[in-house]
Parts: sequence; structure tokens; C-alpha cells
Amino acid sequence: MTTATIPTPVVSQARARAGSSSMLVYAGTLLVMVASGAAPSPLYPVYQAEWGFSPLFLTVVFAVYVLGLLVTLLTAGAISDFIGRRPVVLVALAVSITSMLVFAFASAPMMLIVARVVQGLAIGLATGALGAAMIDHQPARRPIAPFLNGVVPPIALSVGALGSGLLVQFVAGPEQTVFFVLAGLMVVAGVGVALTRERIDPRPGALRSLTPVIRIPQASKALFAGVIGCMIASWALGGMYLAFSGSVLSAAFGIHSPLAAGAMIFLFAGTGAATGIVIQKRDARRSMLVGVVALIVGPIGTVAALWTDSLPLLIVSSVVAGVGFGAGFQAGLRLLLATAPADERAGLLSSVYVASYLAFGVPTVVAGVFVPTAGLTLVLTVYAAFVVASAVTALILQRVLASPRRAELRADRLA
Repeated sequence: MTTATIPTPVVSQARARAGSSSMLVYAGTLLVMVASGAAPSPLYPVYQAEWGFSPLFLTVVFAVYVLGLLVTLLTAGAISDFIGRRPVVLVALAVSITSMLVFAFASAPMMLIVARVVQGLAIGLATGALGAAMIDHQPARRPIAPFLNGVVPPIALSVGALGSGLLVQFVAGPEQTVFFVLAGLMVVAGVGVALTRERIDPRPGALRSLTPVIRIPQASKALFAGVIGCMIASWALGGMYLAFSGSVLSAAFGIHSPLAAGAMIFLFAGTGAATGIVIQKRDARRSMLVGVVALIVGPIGTVAALWTDSLPLLIVSSVVAGVGFGAGFQAGLRLLLATAPADERAGLLSSVYVASYLAFGVPTVVAGVFVPTAGLTLVLTVYAAFVVASAVTALILQRVLASPRRAELRADRLA
């Protein structure tokens, strides 16, 4: 009797611990990958002073990163649904380490473009697979992977920007040190991923999945239409802060410190991360509405700070904008992931990130083109108006579209 009953819970607990550990490995890997995407931002003034390229060139560097990201999201974003999460993540890490080395040994502006293209390809390949892997390995009794999917990216952006800013400010040779540190962390992440257990059985269709397409499960389509506007507003605002924080502090307030630029991004993205933690157990629909309101108020405050040269107002509005960034993205993602079948999660996540990174990149690139002629303040005013319009549209859609209440209830149970 004893031998028949005791082993079962022991094995069950061991599997649960293994699953939790694997989930955290994939969450840590996502953290490192996204942080690497933010790390170059505080270094751009250093490169610009050393090589003397124009602000328009920086726009090109940003654009090619987003282009590389979108190419892999649209083509290979769902391939881990067919061949497994682990091999896709390991390949993405290898590509990402390559990009870190190109950054570290860059000796001319064109090498920045090469590094950013390769980096975009790596992050685009990893994003859907990492998010789906976290869900695959989450413990049944505490399914927190949807929460981690929403909160890790803003944490990563804040850590990547502030960490890079600190190294630029206080360490000799930051152009190499930043990327050697990140490459080392990626090697550690790769070892951890290699030791995880694969939960997806290979199935036919991997080559067909490389056809560029937006993959949204049938059960998720109605809800996707209702929440995507909020995610677009969130990531468009994220792009504005990541691309222009240094320029705003320099041009409007005479602050030229790379650490200050990293700190401003940290304030915005860190507030987003903290908001995601706070709303984890709150009603997803109400949390998203809070995010929409903050996505309207925050950008308006930011623009008002530029027009009035008010640094305190900029700080306060950055916090409000961060609330919108965190709540708008995380709550919408929780709702969507509650509707996705296991074998379509990577495809859905990749589709979410296609829309998000388009919003992250396209307005930033367009703004960068017009800043030299129209001026930073006017261009960012128009940029902020786009974010506000997207948030208002999302608010209207929440009232008009009848999203399945069953999905919302499942999202709350996933908190």
C-alpha cells in the first residue's frame, strides 16, 4: 500500500519543479534577448561623436533592426510549433551572439547596420518560441507564463537601457564591454536552454510555416481585433522613448549624459514592468482600460513638457506613460493567450509582436526622417498624437466589439 501511493506525488512534484525551472530559464533568455535590443541606445551618442554620422543614419540603424525583426517574425515566427522550442531558441541565441560580436568589433558605421540587422533576425526568431516555451513549462497549479510574457519585455528594455548607460558612463571601452557582457549572458542562457526538456513533438509542416503570414487562431480572432489597438499604442510609445530619450534630454534640457538617457528609458519601461506586476491578479479587462487612459494622458503630458521646457512634468508624464505601456500590453496579451491552443501559441505570439514591432519601428523611422527639417518638438507632438489616436481607437473598440467573456474569465484564472 505504501509503495503504491508514496512515489506518485514525489514524481509529480519533481516534474513540477523541473517545469518551473525550465519556464524561468526561458523567461531569463527572453530578458537577455530583449535587453540586448535596448542596449545600443545609450551608445549611439558615443558612436556619433566618434564617427560623425548624421541623425538620419541613426534612423537607418533603427529601421534595419525592425526590418530584420519583422522578417523573421513573419516567416519563422511559428516554426517552433512544428520543430520544437529548444532548437529554435538555441539557433536564435547563436545568431544573437554573432550580432554582439559584430557590435563589439565595429570599426565603421556600416558595421552598426550589419549588427542591427543580425540582432533583429535573432530576436524575431526567438520571441514567439520563448513565449510559447514559457507556457509549455508553466506549473499547472500556478500558470504565470502569460504574466511573464507581458512583464519581461518592459523589464528587459529598462534593464538593457540602464545597464548600458551605466557601463557607458563609468567603464572604459563601453563599445566593447556592453556587448561582451551580453554575449556572455547569452552563452549562459544557451546552456540553460540546452538542459531543458522539449515539450513539443515534431510534426509536418515546418517548411510551409515559413511562408510569410499572420497566424491568428480562429478562437482568438475576435479578441485580437479588440485588443491590438492598445498594444500598438503601447509599443509605439515605447519606440518613441527608446529612440528619442537622449535627443529630448539633450535638445530640450541640455542634458548630454548617456546615463541620463538610459535612466529616462528605465523610468518609462521600469514603470511599465512594475505596473505589469501590480495588475497580475487584477481583472484583465479593467487593467487594459487603465492602460488605455494612461496611454492617452502620458503622451499628452510628455509633449506638454517639451513645449514648456518642464523637466518635472517630463518625469511625471514618463511615469504615467509607463503605466500605459505596461498595462496596455500585458493585459491585452493575457486575454489573447487565454484563447490560444497549445500548438498555435508561437504563431499567435509572433503575430502580436509583428503588430507591436511595426508600431515600435515605423513611426520612429518616419519621425527620425522629419526631425532634421521640422524640429524635434513638432515631430514628437505628431508622434504622440498617433499614440493617443491608437489608444482612443482601442477604447472605442472595447465598447463596440463583443469579445468572448469566456476568454476574459480564462485570462483572469491565468493570473
